[in-house]
Amino acid sequence: EYWQALEVAHRMVFRYPPGACTAQRGLRGYSYPLIFASIYKALQLLAQDDVRLLIWVPRLAQAVLAAFADVKLYSLVQHLENAETAKCVYFCQLCSWFTWYSCTRTLTNTMETLLTIFALSYYPIKGSKMGSSCKYLALVALAIVIRPTAVIPWIPLVCSHFLQEQRKLLVFTLDLYLTFCSPQISQWVLVQLNFLKFNVLQNLGTFYGSHPWHWYFTQGLPVILGTHLPFFIHGCVLAAKRYRILLVAVIWTVLVYSVPSHKEFRFIYPILPFCMVFCGYSLKHLKAWKKSAASFLLLSNLFPALYTGLIHQRGALDVMSHIQQLCNNSDQSQAFVFIMMPCHSTPFYSHVHCPLKMRFLQCPPDLTGNKSYIDEADVFYSNPLGWLNKEFYNDTLLPSHLIFFSVLEQEISSFLASKGYEKTATVFHTHVPQGRVGSHIYVYRKGTEMIHN
Repeated sequence: EYWQALEVAHRMVFRYPPGACTAQRGLRGYSYPLIFASIYKALQLLAQDDVRLLIWVPRLAQAVLAAFADVKLYSLVQHLENAETAKCVYFCQLCSWFTWYSCTRTLTNTMETLLTIFALSYYPIKGSKMGSSCKYLALVALAIVIRPTAVIPWIPLVCSHFLQEQRKLLVFTLDLYLTFCSPQISQWVLVQLNFLKFNVLQNLGTFYGSHPWHWYFTQGLPVILGTHLPFFIHGCVLAAKRYRILLVAVIWTVLVYSVPSHKEFRFIYPILPFCMVFCGYSLKHLKAWKKSAASFLLLSNLFPALYTGLIHQRGALDVMSHIQQLCNNSDQSQAFVFIMMPCHSTPFYSHVHCPLKMRFLQCPPDLTGNKSYIDEADVFYSNPLGWLNKEFYNDTLLPSHLIFFSVLEQEISSFLASKGYEKTATVFHTHVPQGRVGSHIYVYRKGTEMIHN
């Protein structure tokens, strides 16, 4: 999430090089990072660019937008139905553990979801008094500029509107004009086309993992819905005919995302508000069971919301505070931090905010079609000890600090001992370690006495 927005924004404003980013490759535009770059620039001009503000203000900004989006969803249902149904939809939205987990994260998927809710509030559903073709199409276009996949859930909705709208040429021209332009610094790049080519035509998304075609049906959607799932199914059966287009959008989106091999929960986050409309409709019609059902939803979502939001995989953020402390040391110019973790596991300069020398294992996708291509991270993990001995053959090249997951410690213990590294911090990361990701993150420093944290 940091490399999609904050790291790009930080580099734009403060010029600390965070390394390669997908925006520079023309796969994503600078539209979304510009939001945070504006925040960073304002803090810089006010001489308030403290690292804590750089970390928290973007999250607060995202939280405020999420709050406005939730209110918009409530207002939409209130106009379409009544206050009681609107409260039920709003309650379901606020109870969703995945909403709590994702709504303040600086992912492009988060902004895609928020803009989808804003656009939906102006979509001309039958009976809506808030419908506005220009407003909803402009918001859809903005969402597509930020993340091209935003077009997927809107294809059924726009097509339905197009068939019913008398001003067909206006709808088509406006959407086309607003969608397919995305600025990229000194040139205009058709980011949407590059994104489509990378993820669909070349299927290079598999570089970051692959899943079976049915994954969104058997795991993806059930997981993000959680205990809302039976309410969603019940609501689909009960909902009025005019809401079928929302259900079509949900099914269509899941089907389209099932085609590429690379799949993630966050990809279908934008359809979650659609699902909440059906969940709220179900809750409202339970009548005598409404209070019990509401209590069940609240309690069953409370633990996963708190756990995933406050505890799970928090080490990637906590360890950055240890790195940031190096900025205040007199020997900052001599420090060299090497993060030996799966690439993009942690933030970078956006959470350190000083020109500290840092490095991480690179994993850029190959865009040349070389089938034998192996990125630096995979080369490292194939033989960590051999890679370290080869890379740092001279002691003058050694980093002052090494940061890695606990699962790697035993394999490189001989290197750590021979080069004089000592553990200075142990940071909890997750209760569910797997593969290259360990339960803790270790910080090692060269040539210092042991410090217990």
